[in-house]
Amino acid sequence: MQQVGIGFLGAGIVGSALLKRLLEEAEAISAKTGLDLTVRRVAVRSLDKSRDVAIPDTIITDEPMAVVNDPDVQIVVEVMGGLEPAGDLVLSALRAGKAVITANKELMAARGRELIGAAEESGVSLLFEAAVGGGIPIIRPLSESLAGERITSIMGIVNGTTNFILTKMVEDGADFSEALAEAQGLGYAEADPAADVGGGDAAAKAAILASLAFGVWVAGDRVYREGIEALDVRDIGFAADLGYVPKLLAIAEDSEEGVAVRVHPALVPSDHPLAAVRGATNAIFIEGPAIGQLLFTGPGAGGAPTATAVLGDVINAARELAAGTQVTPRIRFNPGRIREFGDVSTKWYLRLEVADQPGVLAAIASTFGAFGVSIKSVWQEGRGDAATLLLITHEACERDLATAADAIRVLEDVKEIGAVLRVQSDEP
Repeated sequence: MQQVGIGFLGAGIVGSALLKRLLEEAEAISAKTGLDLTVRRVAVRSLDKSRDVAIPDTIITDEPMAVVNDPDVQIVVEVMGGLEPAGDLVLSALRAGKAVITANKELMAARGRELIGAAEESGVSLLFEAAVGGGIPIIRPLSESLAGERITSIMGIVNGTTNFILTKMVEDGADFSEALAEAQGLGYAEADPAADVGGGDAAAKAAILASLAFGVWVAGDRVYREGIEALDVRDIGFAADLGYVPKLLAIAEDSEEGVAVRVHPALVPSDHPLAAVRGATNAIFIEGPAIGQLLFTGPGAGGAPTATAVLGDVINAARELAAGTQVTPRIRFNPGRIREFGDVSTKWYLRLEVADQPGVLAAIASTFGAFGVSIKSVWQEGRGDAATLLLITHEACERDLATAADAIRVLEDVKEIGAVLRVQSDEP
C-alpha cells in the first residue's frame, strides 16, 4: 500500500473536519482507495485552541513553514484562508515539488494563474475543488469532463449566506437586517458579513468558474459585484406579485464580444429552477451547444461538505503521486478579451414614486426611449396624489439604462427611483 504524507496549513472548521476523517477513518479510506494517507504535520495559529479533533502533540506546530519544509509531507492542504500568508506558503510548497490542495477561493481568484503556472513548472498538482460550491463537484467537471465542450454560459447561486437571507425575506417577510441577524445566529453568516452580503465571496467564485469554463483568465477584480444590502422587502413583495423571486446570481458569459462576469441581485421567474433553491443551498447551471444545460446543486458551505471536496482532491493527488505521473494543467489559459460591463444587456425592474397625474408615464416612456430603453410592462398603484409605478423593460445594456435612470430622476413629477433590479431571462 502506497503511503502518502499529508501536511495541513490551518485547522479551522474545514481543516478540523478533514483531519477528523483522516485520523479516525484511516482504515476505511485505505480500504476504498488503496492509499495510506498519513497526517505528518499540522500548522495552526494557536496551539492552545480547543478543536473538534484531537491533534497529536507530535505533529502540531505553530510554524507553517515547518509543513512546507517537512520532507515527509508530499501533499500540502491549505485551509487557513485569506491572501497572505497563505499565498506565499502555497507558492513555496509548489516550488518545493509538493502537491497542494486548497479551499481558498479568494487566493485562487487573485493569484490562481501564478500558482497554476508554478504547479506546471514543478510538475505537481494544484487542486481546488472546494474553492467553489463547498461539497458540490464543479471544478473537476469543468476542467476535465467538459474540457472538450465550448461552454457558453454559467449562472448560479454560489453563496449560501445570501441565499438563506433572501429565502427568509421572501418566505417570512423579514427585512434585510432581521434575516441577516438570524443567519448570524445560526452560523451561516460571519460577524462581519461584508464579503457575503456585498457579493465579494460570490465574485471570487465566479472568477474561478469563468476562467476554467472559458479558458481565459478572469481576475477577481474584473468581476462586477453588487450585493443585497439595499434590497427592500417592498420590492420582494412586488416581485412576487409579478411572478419573480430575488436571488444573488453569479453570471459568466462568453460571446464574440468577449467574456463578461458579474455578480448581482436579479429577479428570477418563479418557475425557473433557481427560484426553488432555498436556504443555504447552492446551484450552478452550465450551458454549452452539445450538452445543453447541466445543473449542479447541493450544500455550498459547511465543514463536512467542504471537507469531502478537499478529501476528494487529496485522494486524486495521492493517486497521481503513487502512479508517478507527470501532472499537466487541467486547463490552459489563452489570451481573451474581458467585456466591458456597461455593454452587458439584461431586462430591468424599476420602482418609481411619482405624482399621480396625467402625462407622467408618457414623459417617463419618452425619456427611456431617448436612450434606447423600451418598456415591456407597467403596473401602477395610486395613493391619492402620489403613485407607485412598477416597470419591466425589454433588454437594455447597463450603460443605457443607467443614463436613462439619471435623466428620469430629474423629471419634475418623479419623486424617487426606489429600486432598480435586473431581471433574469424568462428561460432557464
